[in-house]
Amino acid sequence: MTEENFKFRDPIVHSVCKEFVKRSDVGFEKYGQTLDSERKSKVKNLADYLRDVQEELMDAILYIQTAREELSDLDIEAEKRMNVIGQNGNSGIHYDEAEI
Repeated sequence: MTEENFKFRDPIVHSVCKEFVKRSDVGFEKYGQTLDSERKSKVKNLADYLRDVQEELMDAILYIQTAREELSDLDIEAEKRMNVIGQNGNSGIHYDEAEI
């Protein structure tokens, strides 16, 4: 195991690096070896790695589409709420005269 200390100027980069380490740990727990040892022991060949990449990218496309549809649903719901507010002629917030 190699250990290094890094200084991060960007918290986003720091967050991504931490996620890579976590992902590596999950893979090690699941498969009992690192990607490096897997490659060196010839568990997989180049075609296997390319298939894995293709499958991961296909999954990513599905996740992107699902997220886009979720955003679309949220936009539709927000538009419906705005239409209801517009039809009522008020913001939907009611105040007691004593509160004002």
